[in-house]
Amino acid sequence: MSTPSPRRRSFLKTTLAAAGAAALHRRASAAPDAGAAPKAPRIRFSVIGVDHPHIHRQVEAVIRGGGAFVAFYAKDSKQAAEFGKRYPQAKLAGSEKEILESDVQLIATSGIPAERAPLGIQAMKHGKDFLSDKPGMTSLQQLAEVKRVQAQTKRIYSIMYSERLENAATVRAGDLVRAGAIGQVIQTVGLGPHRLHPPTRPDWFWDPARAGGILSDIGSHQFDQFLYFTNSTTAEVVSARASNVAHPDHAAFQDFGDATVQGNGGTGYLRVDWFSPAGLPTWGDTRLTILGTEGYVEVRKNIDVAGRAGASHLFLVDANGPRYIDCRDVVLPFGGQLVDDVLNRTETAMSQAHCFLAAQLGIEAQDAARRSPMRRPTI
Repeated sequence: MSTPSPRRRSFLKTTLAAAGAAALHRRASAAPDAGAAPKAPRIRFSVIGVDHPHIHRQVEAVIRGGGAFVAFYAKDSKQAAEFGKRYPQAKLAGSEKEILESDVQLIATSGIPAERAPLGIQAMKHGKDFLSDKPGMTSLQQLAEVKRVQAQTKRIYSIMYSERLENAATVRAGDLVRAGAIGQVIQTVGLGPHRLHPPTRPDWFWDPARAGGILSDIGSHQFDQFLYFTNSTTAEVVSARASNVAHPDHAAFQDFGDATVQGNGGTGYLRVDWFSPAGLPTWGDTRLTILGTEGYVEVRKNIDVAGRAGASHLFLVDANGPRYIDCRDVVLPFGGQLVDDVLNRTETAMSQAHCFLAAQLGIEAQDAARRSPMRRPTI
């Protein structure tokens, strides 16, 4: 990114001053759903497929943005009962077809990953916009067909990369980087550890053909952040590795992966794994470091280990020294922007090109890791 203009310098000064004052008077403890009160309903939306609990973040974001949640469908009766208790305002539909042929404008899903793209294609062909959990597709063939139908129908195919879109510190980091706080971005480093807890995982989770693999799945957050913060519109996977280090009972499963990427706006490195220890009081100590020519930003998304309480911790280091930036009052914009896009046929929440490129990088990294598997270390 280029040197900030006087206008950007003014914005940056105001942003940092406000954040610094708040930090002096209170500890940051941003809740993941921090933000403004829900807007009045502006669109109607439904859900098909609730196989992953990420669906709650999707539903709540759209409701905050002005969506009226009217119906859902889940094949599993237990899932349907539990989901219906949480959202009594939405009726249980009798089939996917009932929702596809209804008058809703948007359909969301967190179904089994390999089933998301086919559902999204049907939604777009029925004139609906579509919001998928990540990964939004699990193969380059699925991606190609989604892109073809999206271009034909002009509907929105969006993927919620929640580690950026639904994390207050990451949203604020985006404001700072866009304002020139660290100069031109050079590199992003994304770390995405997750807790496994095998008894809670369904059968499809262990099968890469259905779940997508570690780099395509949880790695997708990191590819999204790399593109966003480096402002890259083209990119390629330089190297990628994945391995099953400690779960021999599930031979096809991968519990560790990393990759390096190069874009027209910078470089990126990511590491993802399923090794969050039992003593960590959250599912993962996920972190993002953004290096610039005049400083760097670090985001500790879920926990500041042995430090401040709560989540969404943001640190800025530049010529003036290190600073902690309070993100508790950050409004999460994605839901409102997506609803705006549904109504106005715009791309304010995320461009379609960015959405597809982030997914493509994850799939290509996964394919590269399959071709050159990482040698399993001796433990």
